[in-house]
Amino acid sequence: MKAILAVVVLVLLLAAAPVYLMVSSTETVLKAVDQPKVVGMKTPMRVRAENPHGVRWMTVSVSQDGKSHDTRVAQAKAQHMFPERGVKPQEVSVDLGRAVMPELHDGKAKVTVSSVSNDFMGKSNSISFDVDVMTAPPQVSADGVQHYINLGGSEMATFTPSGAWTEAGVQVGDRKFRSFPLPGHPGQYFSLFAYAWNLPTDTPVSVFAGNPTGAVAKTSFWYKVFPKKFRQSTIPLESMNLERLVNQIDTEHKIPGDLVQRFVYINNEMRKQNNQTLADLRFQSENKFLWSGAFLPMVDSTVESRFADDRTYTWQGKKVDEQTHLGFDLAKLAHSPIPASNDGKVVLAENLGIYGNCVVIDHGFGLMTIYGHMSEFAVKKGDLVKKAQVIGKTGFTGLAGGDHLHFSMMLDGVQVNAVEWWDPHWVKDRILSKMDADLKVEGGAEEPVKGGYPVPKKKGRKKKR
Repeated sequence: MKAILAVVVLVLLLAAAPVYLMVSSTETVLKAVDQPKVVGMKTPMRVRAENPHGVRWMTVSVSQDGKSHDTRVAQAKAQHMFPERGVKPQEVSVDLGRAVMPELHDGKAKVTVSSVSNDFMGKSNSISFDVDVMTAPPQVSADGVQHYINLGGSEMATFTPSGAWTEAGVQVGDRKFRSFPLPGHPGQYFSLFAYAWNLPTDTPVSVFAGNPTGAVAKTSFWYKVFPKKFRQSTIPLESMNLERLVNQIDTEHKIPGDLVQRFVYINNEMRKQNNQTLADLRFQSENKFLWSGAFLPMVDSTVESRFADDRTYTWQGKKVDEQTHLGFDLAKLAHSPIPASNDGKVVLAENLGIYGNCVVIDHGFGLMTIYGHMSEFAVKKGDLVKKAQVIGKTGFTGLAGGDHLHFSMMLDGVQVNAVEWWDPHWVKDRILSKMDADLKVEGGAEEPVKGGYPVPKKKGRKKKR
């Protein structure tokens, strides 16, 4: 009887073994860790395979025009009856491109990663994705225009990229500025760029064209940078109403430390955060001109601070902070109406830390105006506004010592000196003439008044008798 029972058990075990092996077989999870969108002459790619039994083999193939180019990237001894367990994920590297697959040509292709699990069932898995094959190098030629650039100012360059390129623009030092098709000039592009206030005057400027394979073409153009000495001032914190300034921003007292420490945090760290928020708005900019002619200043105002003023803050005679003021502080009567500087679209209308109630208007192609410390809003995000339209009233919200407007301009995320954009002659010579653009130049700033702030001429103005 025992012998019969043993035979039955053995038969059951033999019958169950294949079932167990089939059930325990697993599929492989495949992933292209750094999946390329573009393949050049030699583009590296990493592939990750995750299977507790490991993989028997793994192949990467590139197919184009009905032909496939295969590369075996992993191979292991087949394990059918007794597969390994707890195998760690496997990651391998493979090169794609014409250097390893000479038959490839520029154009569309498909990459496929295939694998077989190293167990009884040997399950097959695969993933596929499309790529662009780009082997022709990018090229770029710059315009022949002379570019005169002010430190902290703006400029525009036109150029012609060619070859295999996906990105082009102007590079100033390490900073890249985007480009857009030049209206009415097929094949040509333009880039509005800034020469930041804090750059050395020997910072290189060039136009570039590149693609995701890492290939980049650069060429310089004629330019001259004019240095500018910005104002410096010392501000004793004892002269400021710190309690009001700090507590209206940090209403819930979340910033640790005493009043001075909280102020320094707001003036330093929060300023960085707020300026990053403003810079990131460039990604919401329209790829078209929304503005017309020179930009309009807030007339009859007094300049209390200018662009790039360097401010040293002291407490009990000791320096506690230093910041650069990236705009103009313009004062009139309390709660004075604020005009939109030009036509555009509101991309921000909310409280923004040190800027208090703040409005940002997009004028297209990365050009924006910033209005801070407002007491009230007359517009909301998404509104289309016209030049001189009232968008709110001046105030002293945020880090403002008194009622005024903080006005600044921003070019592809870099704040620039607005004086240039207020000048109709500069706008015509430096921007419009290079584009053959039919944008009116009327309006803007021509006469200096209080504190050096420009005011537009009024048509038909008569002299007093």
